[in-house]
Amino acid sequence: MRKRLWAAALAAVAVFCISDLRAQGLTPEQMKAATASTNEQSIIQNREATKNWPSYGLDFQETRHSKLKSINAENVGKLGLSWSTSLESRRGVEATPIVINGVMYVTASWSVVHALDARTGKELWRYDPQVPKDYGYKGCCDVVNRGVAVHEGKVYVGAYDGFLHAIDAATGKMLWKVDTIENRAMSYTITGAPRVYKNAVLIGNGGAEFGVRGYITAYNVADGKQKWRWYSVPGDPSKPFEDKSMEAAAKTWDPAGKWWLAGGGGTMWDSMAYDPELDIMYVGTGNGSPWNRDLRSPAGGDNLYLGSVVALKPETGEYVCHHQQTPGDNWDYTSTQHVLLADLTINGQPRKVWLHAPKNGFFYVIDRTNCQFISATPFVETTWAKEYDEKGRPIENPGARAKDKPWETIPSAYGAHNWHPMSFNPDTGLVYLPAQGIPLVQQPVQQWQYNEHRPGSAMSNLGWNLGFLFNTVDPTMKPYGHLSAWDPVAKKEVWRANYVSPWNGGTLTTAGNLVFQGTADGRFIAYNAKTGEPLWQTPVGSGVVAAPSTWELDGEQYVSVAVGWGGVYGQMQRATETAGPGRVYTFKLDGKGTMPPLVQRAPAELVKGVAYKPEDVAPGLGLYVSNCLFCHGVPGVNNGGNIPNLGFTKAEVLKNSPELLLNGAFVEGGMPTFKGKLTEAQVTQIVAFIQGTADAVRPK
Repeated sequence: MRKRLWAAALAAVAVFCISDLRAQGLTPEQMKAATASTNEQSIIQNREATKNWPSYGLDFQETRHSKLKSINAENVGKLGLSWSTSLESRRGVEATPIVINGVMYVTASWSVVHALDARTGKELWRYDPQVPKDYGYKGCCDVVNRGVAVHEGKVYVGAYDGFLHAIDAATGKMLWKVDTIENRAMSYTITGAPRVYKNAVLIGNGGAEFGVRGYITAYNVADGKQKWRWYSVPGDPSKPFEDKSMEAAAKTWDPAGKWWLAGGGGTMWDSMAYDPELDIMYVGTGNGSPWNRDLRSPAGGDNLYLGSVVALKPETGEYVCHHQQTPGDNWDYTSTQHVLLADLTINGQPRKVWLHAPKNGFFYVIDRTNCQFISATPFVETTWAKEYDEKGRPIENPGARAKDKPWETIPSAYGAHNWHPMSFNPDTGLVYLPAQGIPLVQQPVQQWQYNEHRPGSAMSNLGWNLGFLFNTVDPTMKPYGHLSAWDPVAKKEVWRANYVSPWNGGTLTTAGNLVFQGTADGRFIAYNAKTGEPLWQTPVGSGVVAAPSTWELDGEQYVSVAVGWGGVYGQMQRATETAGPGRVYTFKLDGKGTMPPLVQRAPAELVKGVAYKPEDVAPGLGLYVSNCLFCHGVPGVNNGGNIPNLGFTKAEVLKNSPELLLNGAFVEGGMPTFKGKLTEAQVTQIVAFIQGTADAVRPK
């Protein structure tokens, strides 16, 4: 009887879902037919005409160059909204919309997957991986997700809490999930988009700020069973090495630092690319853990494979070769930024290369057949190194590794180019690169212990392990952001579009001689790809950090972008007075859709009237830095991003902070409970610093 009731309930749910989908234009059967044939071969074939956008970077080479040209430099001014759909998200949206035969898949914050009818934008299903909200503090850079992979009727998403989910592409039903985290005592996350190569789902993890060991893992597409795992740094040298690449890497680390206790870092949290002809995949690796090399490897050393692009065999995970861009990383110069593959003529010779612009400010051209160094050229001001020698090693500024004084790192840890994807147009020969500068001064910590709460040491009470203090003196650099059209052969910038702020979105380029990019100040813009002339723009209600995609359906070209301000910089800062929720916008020529109304932010007023003891302000500063800084910014100085600046909070909130923080009142918003981390007296000191700072800046 119980089985019959259960079967009847399932049948009723199925009928409801199918009826709901039919009312919106697509049935599960149509969705299944649209996605069932998406696989390695179809992605390769799609590259000929690029009518679909079937993978994160469009193709395996991650070029983000579409051959569609119905929308072009001559008619782009006629673009209008086709439709827009709310993602019902107030945190960062970093995903590139995947579109296959009229079905769109896009993720919002907290790793929620939305399946949309690409014709209308109507939601077909939604999949929430149910990431616990109290897990939010375990990531450095907002509760974001960069998208999904689709393969033969399945959608794969890496959830923020480290689980890889396989979902039925037609119904949104979970098929399986697997825990990718090998040590739950450490703060691993997933924010990147998976890729599928050789019938395996590839995903890495984040967490090097906290202290983890980086790795990338391949899982069988059918059932999630692990096929292989490759580590980016060696483990405890007293134990057997996993492979020869780890044995070689261990020679570049000093065991006196016991780096394996903090994991060593090297997390592979974003970029991947694949060359089907060479059958080699390429993955960027992250920063050291802790950041300060003198603490993790006191005798120095290159610390392989930090700050590198590594070539692996996708079938087995076997190491092939690598190029390390930042030997002995000391500045959080990750190499996890977008890697794209191109065929270029250099010095009269055809070369198969990868192109890369990581955080450290140099643009790299590397032979992808053997990882041979070709060139590295600064694309922004760099003070840590001035150039690279013929062997591909940086010539560092002697002061860049200052051991006992502040050093203004240019670029800073925010990166000259962060995760925001770049694109390559073979017609113009140019790479379209979101470049930026964000000021930061680093000063080494002289006495450091793993997982020690040190007031004044950024976020150390929430598990951050950096080994540096920040902005102990004021930076001299001013923040900036621009779009750079970079010639990788001539090694120079061809044109530039300047912006009012850093942290602008990823780029898309097309055969229609166009470049599309969203901006931090809430615009979506089209440029002439050859000249940089702005040709069209529209407001989109919020700062844009994600990269757009373009696709064709029923002979008509569309351009889509997911909008939602956030990320590590966007948590604290913003460049708009609007605060629209996460949303997908889709445009076409002569589109007649109505843009949604702009949501204005409420006027911000500095908090006042909270009583405090002046002697609590100084200790409150140290506690604020070690618990609050990288989410809430400097009270009353930063204007607040997608997380409120506490200098502009309500007095009632500050007065009740001890009870609110220690009882977990804000956990559902992603803020941790501080029970067991702070005492009531310490919270009172933090409140004193917030109110005291607000009082100090009010006259200014």
